[in-house]
Amino acid sequence: MTTNWAGNLTYRAARVVEPSDETELSRILDRAREDDATVRVLGSRHSFNDIADTDGVIVSLAGLARSGAVDVAPDRTSVRIPAGIRYGDLVPVLEREGLALANLASLPHISVAGAVQTGTHGSGDRVGALGTQVAAVELLTAAGERATLERGDEDFPGAVVGLGALGIVTHLHLDVLPHYTVAQTVYEGVRWDDALGRFDELTGAGDSVSLFTRWVDPDVIDQVWVKARATSRPDDLSAFGARAADGPRHPIPGIDPTPCTTQLGVRGPWYDRLPHFRLAFTPSAGEELQSEYLVARTEAVAAIEAVRGLADRIAPLLLTCEVRTMAADDLWLSPAYDRPTVGIHFTWHRDEEAVRALLPAIEAALPASTRPHWGKVFTMPGDEIRGRYPRFDDFAALRTRLDPDRRFVGDYLARLGL
Repeated sequence: MTTNWAGNLTYRAARVVEPSDETELSRILDRAREDDATVRVLGSRHSFNDIADTDGVIVSLAGLARSGAVDVAPDRTSVRIPAGIRYGDLVPVLEREGLALANLASLPHISVAGAVQTGTHGSGDRVGALGTQVAAVELLTAAGERATLERGDEDFPGAVVGLGALGIVTHLHLDVLPHYTVAQTVYEGVRWDDALGRFDELTGAGDSVSLFTRWVDPDVIDQVWVKARATSRPDDLSAFGARAADGPRHPIPGIDPTPCTTQLGVRGPWYDRLPHFRLAFTPSAGEELQSEYLVARTEAVAAIEAVRGLADRIAPLLLTCEVRTMAADDLWLSPAYDRPTVGIHFTWHRDEEAVRALLPAIEAALPASTRPHWGKVFTMPGDEIRGRYPRFDDFAALRTRLDPDRRFVGDYLARLGL
């Protein structure tokens, strides 16, 4: 039976299928209607909860990704891609065309549709989550009909971060830019008191800034990763007591940094600097769990202080914690909807029982603006999450219109009241 990427979840579906084209996909949906079976969709399986699980049919997008083509628009401002393609596999196509994306997640191993549909993000004060790059979404609905929602359509902001609830995403249209370069530098020695006292200055030190800590010492940030484009120059962090690392670093101190993208301020192509890890290697620590909580930027300092106050309980279960920023967007179920946002991401040892026992304390300590990442481990009740999204009822109504028979509603979505 298929497991998720971390191996902490075994999918319980009666069937796991991998269609090679849309004709085969349509037949799968026809049979699901005949069997009255629920359908959920897998991308790269990089979710740590049961968002893609069902006792019915699970559809893997990997076959469609292998058989699909990447088409560059005539004006070269967008590309049409198969939804299941991984970012790392899309990059070589864009590179050959001299094109780029404005942002990438820290892992190139994840599928584009899976990342977009769950509100996944990269980093940057002025950069939106990955879904903000989407110009159009192509769906196969439960009725077997093809639907395309484009930027500017009334329902488009509800379809981008769609949790797989509206239909099977077959293709996405992404905005692209001309190729650009980025330099990445890792700093050490920054203290939390200095960082929180001048948080905007620190996160604005480059186009993308990540703060990594294990919370072993609640006063010190282990590493600050700063990524800067050629058109910008990273700020000098000496005022924070920072010193540039004397060699490559892994976000988890003590681990071989070979899997990580090039550092030490060496300028290189966007795709080899924006992610933390390279596609050819096992990302992060391999066996792990992940949780992430996204808070309004106005409450970021209070949120970090709340986590800092739990450092002695967090550290024994933690591999590393990453703090990143993102710009506000208008996507209904995006964790950055209608507000600049700060993500507090936890990479845990794979001890799910202990992690789940700790999460309620973290969730209770965080501000009321907190929204958990849709694809990570959390314990917050569905009705509480629903109340933190002003457009959730609009999304529920869109789900009803596109899937009146609840064909795509598994247990995860049911817990959210969909």
